[in-house]
Amino acid sequence: MKKKSQPNYKRIYSDILDQKFPHKKDACERLMKKKILSAIDIMELNKRIFGTKDQDIKKMNQKLRSYNPTDIVHILDYQKNHNMNNLQVAEHFGLSKNTMTKWRRMFQ
Repeated sequence: MKKKSQPNYKRIYSDILDQKFPHKKDACERLMKKKILSAIDIMELNKRIFGTKDQDIKKMNQKLRSYNPTDIVHILDYQKNHNMNNLQVAEHFGLSKNTMTKWRRMFQ
């Protein structure tokens, strides 16, 4: 069985910071020191480097995301720790409330 290859996000974001946004290295330092970047970390790096985006671009980017079970559990833990409902968590992470409902049924 072949292992699914994944982009080297650390290298990609390191190059972006070095070449285009060297002034934002300090803001991203903690995340870049992690051994493995989760989907949550990548979203945070995007926000720190590129800032908030236009609503249409956000919707398009959301269609291209995928989450592994570890990321899903992290999001569900965040919801529990911050006493948030599905809609609040969905808005915070840029998800649909239906996705949140599906994940809650699957993982809890």
